[in-house]
Amino acid sequence: MAWTKYQLFLAGLMLVTGSINTLSAKWADNFVAPGCGGSQQHSFQHPFLQAVGMFLGEFSCLAAFYLLRCRAAGHPDTSVDPQQPFNPLLFLPPALCDMTGTSIMYVALNMTSASSFQMLRGAVIIFTGLFSVTFLGRRLALSQWLGILATIAGLVVVGLADLLSKHDSQHKLSEVITGDLLIIMAQIIVSIQMVLEEKFVYKHNVHPLRAVGTEGLFGFVILSLLLVPMYYIPAGSFSGNPRGMLEDALDAFCQVGRQPLIALALLGNISSIAFFNFAGISVTKELSATTRMVLDSLRTIVIWALSLTLGWEAFHPLQILGFLILLTGTALYNGLHRLLLSRLSRGRPPAEEGEHERLLGGPRTAINDAS
Repeated sequence: MAWTKYQLFLAGLMLVTGSINTLSAKWADNFVAPGCGGSQQHSFQHPFLQAVGMFLGEFSCLAAFYLLRCRAAGHPDTSVDPQQPFNPLLFLPPALCDMTGTSIMYVALNMTSASSFQMLRGAVIIFTGLFSVTFLGRRLALSQWLGILATIAGLVVVGLADLLSKHDSQHKLSEVITGDLLIIMAQIIVSIQMVLEEKFVYKHNVHPLRAVGTEGLFGFVILSLLLVPMYYIPAGSFSGNPRGMLEDALDAFCQVGRQPLIALALLGNISSIAFFNFAGISVTKELSATTRMVLDSLRTIVIWALSLTLGWEAFHPLQILGFLILLTGTALYNGLHRLLLSRLSRGRPPAEEGEHERLLGGPRTAINDAS
């Protein structure tokens, strides 16, 4: 079936905004500017402040949700499932996981390449699968176990490519290894977030945009408050600011004032998160969850290609092999092989209809896969 112009627009919006989200964060890290008090020029390494900006972008999804609901209310013939009352504090535990995992990933992004960052995030499949078996009592199919094994193999290959790649003065080998390990550790926390969302949130029929926005509100408020004690906590080698503290928001604002392009990168990060979440949910509704997964994999290719073009990283052929293995693992875990076999044997499978999602109610996918 041919895609409509609107479906093509949504697919392009998801691909572009998802790529901008990672690339804008990496772009901000590459800027060098003086900080407060006439300090020497240094890189813009403020991962926790960047995480605050990301949660601000997620928070804006609440506005999109209420706009959609108002639009649906103005069309009596539109079928909209009523939103059940729920306690917003249900989102606090997932929001804390999201806040912790996102902050760790932004720290790791300062240490490793954007393409490795994106590829290694595929480790979430491993831990989500294991936790769903342990805590949700789910039984995984053989193809899902094979997908987990393939993902592990792909992670090993990507990690090996990082070890063998040339490293500049900005990314030393020890930093790259630490960054890669932090990304994988963050996926454990993200997996816990997904299990919590499925166990406690999904049964309340909360729309994903509303869920993302509520978690964004919690993350924005809590992490903004935590910036105050972080200003006084020594961080040693993990610190990227002249004072050597865990985070120095004042130094970040001074750097933004002296280099306005940093503000543009931060704005790109904030706005892309909101549009990416909306586009991802809309793609699942208009096309399928499988299409959303394929577009997310294409995002890795775009980030990788642009990073090579901009000279942010060096090419290593092992990354191609690692990406292909990771892609195979993701496809096996999400059942893409069954969809392809079904198409080859019977054409468009009826089961795909179950993957679709209405913008205001209906079956859900993961609440937030863009942190």
